[in-house]
This record gives sequence, structure tokens and C-alpha cells, in this order.
Amino acid sequence: MSGRARARELGVVVGDMPTGPLNAITDVEGVLVGHATLDDGAELHTGVTAIVPRQLTAERRGLPAAVYAGNGYGKLVGSTQIDELGVLESPVVLTATLSAFRAADALVTYLMDGNPEGISFNPVVGETNDGFLSDIRRRPITERHVLDALEGASGGLPAEGCVGAGTGTTALGFKAGIGTSSRRPVVDGVPVTVGALVQSNFGGVLTVRGVPMPVEELVPGAANEEPVGNSCMIVVATDAPLDARQLARLARRAIFAMGRVGASYSHGSGDYAIAFTTASPQVPALPDARLNPVFAAVMDSVEEALLNSLFAATTTTGVRGRTSHAVPYDRLLEPAPGEPVG
Repeated sequence: MSGRARARELGVVVGDMPTGPLNAITDVEGVLVGHATLDDGAELHTGVTAIVPRQLTAERRGLPAAVYAGNGYGKLVGSTQIDELGVLESPVVLTATLSAFRAADALVTYLMDGNPEGISFNPVVGETNDGFLSDIRRRPITERHVLDALEGASGGLPAEGCVGAGTGTTALGFKAGIGTSSRRPVVDGVPVTVGALVQSNFGGVLTVRGVPMPVEELVPGAANEEPVGNSCMIVVATDAPLDARQLARLARRAIFAMGRVGASYSHGSGDYAIAFTTASPQVPALPDARLNPVFAAVMDSVEEALLNSLFAATTTTGVRGRTSHAVPYDRLLEPAPGEPVG
């Protein structure tokens, strides 16, 4: 971990729904997360993050899933087959834009190793552009980095902030990275789990519980330099029994949640959400009329994951001497006129 704080440790609580034990996507049983980080302290600040559902096995090669593109300015490998079939057949790997294609090839290696007889695979790789802080043209991600993230994935609390695919990302004028959160809504008396993991790298003005916090005010002398290629990848996992159509409804709400933290949804922002369920295929899907608690869980967990991705990040100076500042806690917790935020 970065040594920085999560939103709740700073007194910033999103909604009133209970979280899972870790307040992370790994609260969904069987969902693992792994990172590989490349940071030379100078021109390389990048990496790989892998979300690995253990429910994908030789006997069960697909999970119900959906993708929603809030703005399709991106290189989300494998998305069209998810759209067509409503099935996720691989772990989800996140990395930098120009490394997405090497990461996809490495993910195919991983899938082939798990299925020696297979002749067709659909690797799913998302990306955001970390070229503001990292020398993205070097394309430093190798197969080994991807395999390390996949093979090292675990069910504990994932590291957040400047780690894995979030090592060189920025958002809302500040240093950002990876963030995660979860919720435990009750549907017809039965608790289910919803977890989110985000790779934040998008523009706008940081907004915390409805209060705008521009970088120009929190960090004197800093400017909100919105990098070219700013984007956001959101992965939502749940154990609620849902079909692909219903998961698309969850994915849309994940993108909507970006607006709560001040996203600008700009022209060059590739904003995508992938939602999948680990529920047994023998359990019938919930009726649509019972989904409101799950929708609320998605919105709250994504909002908190986005805040965690910023609050856990540390100030970073990268390629060409560019610096992205961490959110300063002392300024964050100052009461705003008429509305405390701490």
C-alpha cells in the first residue's frame, strides 16, 4: 500500500449502505486482483492490473457479463464478443494504451496454458493513457509483467493509488491510480455483494460529496493540466444472479457514478465499464423490479473507488519533468462554507 489513506479513513463516507469486510472488489467471493508495477522514478510510471474470477475454470468457461461505453474513445480489446454473447471468458487486464495489445497477447498465453485444447480465445484488456507521466512510446509492458499480475492475483485488499495500471495515471487535476470499494445490498431479504475496481485517468474538477475542490485551490501554483487521452476503466463484479442484459444496466450506472466525482466526460476520454456476475448459472436471475438496491450499490461503490484511487495516490514527477500532485489531506478536510466535507 502507498501509506496514504482511503476515503473512509478521512471521514469521507459515500452513502449509508454497508460495505464488504475489505471494502473492495475482492469481497465478491472468488474475485482476485493482482498488480505488476513499473516505476523507475523518472520516465517510466506504468504497469498492469488483473482482475481474475476464480469461477472461470475448465468446466465453466464463461460468466454472464456486459460492457458499456460511456465514450468509446479507447482500445478495449475483446469488448465486441462480450456485447454479442453476453459472456466474459477471460480475466480482465488493465494497462497503458500502447501496451494493451502486448497485454492481450500475453493474456492469450495465459488462457492457452489453462486450456491446452482450445483454438479460440477472447482476451479482455482495457487501458488508459498514462503518457502524461510515463514514456508511453517505449511500450515497456512484457508478457512476464502480465503473467506476474495474473499469477500473483489474490483475494486480499488490493493495493490502491500508484500501483499496477494506475502507476502513471491522473484524474480531476490530481495524481490518481487504482481504487476499489464494495457494498452489501439486501435484495428480498438476501444480502448480495457488489464490488468495483477503477483505473482513474480522466478530466474534470474533483468533487467530494457534492463540493467542488479544484486543484488550483487545493494546491497553490498547480494547474489542472488535463492530459490527452484521459480515460477511465471500471470493473464491476457481483454475486447477484443477473443476466447479461441486467449487467449492462449495472455497467451504465458505473459510468454515471463518474459524474458524482466531477468527471468532464470529454471528447478524448474513453470511459468504459465491464460488469460480470459470479453467481451459479443454476440460480434464476433477479426480477428487474428488485434491482434498485443493486443499482445503488454500484453507484456508491464506484464513487468511493474513484475517491480511493485519488486519496491513495502520491505526488509523482515523470517524463519531461511533469508533476501530478496528490490530493492534500489538510485542504481536503477543511470545512467548506456552509457545508463540511470532512
